[in-house]
Amino acid sequence: MNLWLAAALALTVAGCAPRGDDREDLSRARSRDARGREARSHAAPSVSAAVPAKPPAGARPRIAVLGDSLTAGLGVPKAAAYPALLQQRLDADGFDFEIVDAGVSGDTSAGGLARLDWALDGDVRVLIVALGGNDALRGLPAEQMRRNLAQIIERAQARDITVILAGMEAPPNYGRDYIVSFHMVYPALAAQYRVALVPFLLQGVAGNEALNQPDGIHPTAAGARIVADNVWAVLKPIAEARRRPTT
Repeated sequence: MNLWLAAALALTVAGCAPRGDDREDLSRARSRDARGREARSHAAPSVSAAVPAKPPAGARPRIAVLGDSLTAGLGVPKAAAYPALLQQRLDADGFDFEIVDAGVSGDTSAGGLARLDWALDGDVRVLIVALGGNDALRGLPAEQMRRNLAQIIERAQARDITVILAGMEAPPNYGRDYIVSFHMVYPALAAQYRVALVPFLLQGVAGNEALNQPDGIHPTAAGARIVADNVWAVLKPIAEARRRPTT
């Protein structure tokens, strides 16, 4: 791994930290997570951030985006976050889908699993899973993340929901073995469950000062457009397939 990529990945994972503070000492983050992980995993998410509104009769089928602060669009207007940009592209291309932004800042794969039922409320046809950055920030075991993501995929597929998995990367702090094992979780799950993969959610954005906010972490509106490009390349053919009536 070259130095540029190592720096970019470090920024990427830090961007998913609670409150977006890239200067927080890692040991403090671990301690805070240890104290609050169990409570968070059983807590219901806030209605505004994570629970989709109850769809009215005749509502459009849904595409849910289950993620963290990158999905929630921390630091940019809601209309500039990449889920909102995906909605614009769906509408422009005549797709009759509603995007549900189920992004919660600071969420881990365990948190996403805990609130999956809320994210899948309504007629969800496609689930985009964009989690893992906070797992890497805290140095949580890659195998633990793999199990959480696998359960999310299995539960979605059991409901005939098509899953798109968006990859993340681990920072260099934990050494090569952790970086490699973390990276391999995403392509391995994609192959095992035959789901579409966005190899790296922040491809073309991470490490680029011009595309990140002053914290050097979260994408600007321009950066969010590139993130939307990364996801749209995978989502568009799936949306095309899922809008066709089944026979």
